[in-house]
Amino acid sequence: MTTAIAATPELAAEADARFEGIADPVEQALAVLTWAGETFGDSFAVTSSMADGLLAHLASRAVPGVNVVFLDTGYHFAETIGTRDWVSGVMPLTLVNVTAPQTVAEQDAEYGPRLHERDPDLCCSLRKVQPLAEALAGYAAWGSGVRRDESPTRTGTRVVDWDAKRGMVKVNPLAAWTDADVDAYIAEHQVPVNPLQEIGYASIGCAPCTRPVAPGEDPRAGRWAGRGKTECGLHT
Repeated sequence: MTTAIAATPELAAEADARFEGIADPVEQALAVLTWAGETFGDSFAVTSSMADGLLAHLASRAVPGVNVVFLDTGYHFAETIGTRDWVSGVMPLTLVNVTAPQTVAEQDAEYGPRLHERDPDLCCSLRKVQPLAEALAGYAAWGSGVRRDESPTRTGTRVVDWDAKRGMVKVNPLAAWTDADVDAYIAEHQVPVNPLQEIGYASIGCAPCTRPVAPGEDPRAGRWAGRGKTECGLHT
């Protein structure tokens, strides 16, 4: 993978200042994704949890053929895998399906069964954080679907940021989007949506660590419920 422009904190800060001022959420998202594609070429990829195909749809509009990285943890709901296949089958993108070095059975053999219950941080590290780090190692920039209104830990999300942990530019095209913005875009463009959302799953992760949320509850309250854990480590 090659890129003509070096990824630096200064580049990220300049781009964030430029794109933050765009008021229309769709225009802002497409602008920052187009910039990332033009700036980094095939050294840019986006990630998707397949709660829906929104980011993948936007990215494939701005950068046709864009690499979309999906972390196949071995613990996903069948509906999530189905959404992945649906999205990759109808959009002009390149799916990059990333798996952990160990299968779930191999992990169970080494660490004991149901590691996600005993040490969810370690499980996330083994099945998500480390595999993503390896998958992104060849890229200069990556994009995520993180939004400011998802949880208190994400309110300061920038449209373009510097990922110091990975030494990459990170773009968050949906940072300023609201639920209304998401619903309007999905309806207008008939974007695939994970069926679990229809039964109360506001934030969809691995099946053993995700539950539906009640009306008015924090959208991420269903992730690692009762464990005091709110992030898997991908976005910190």
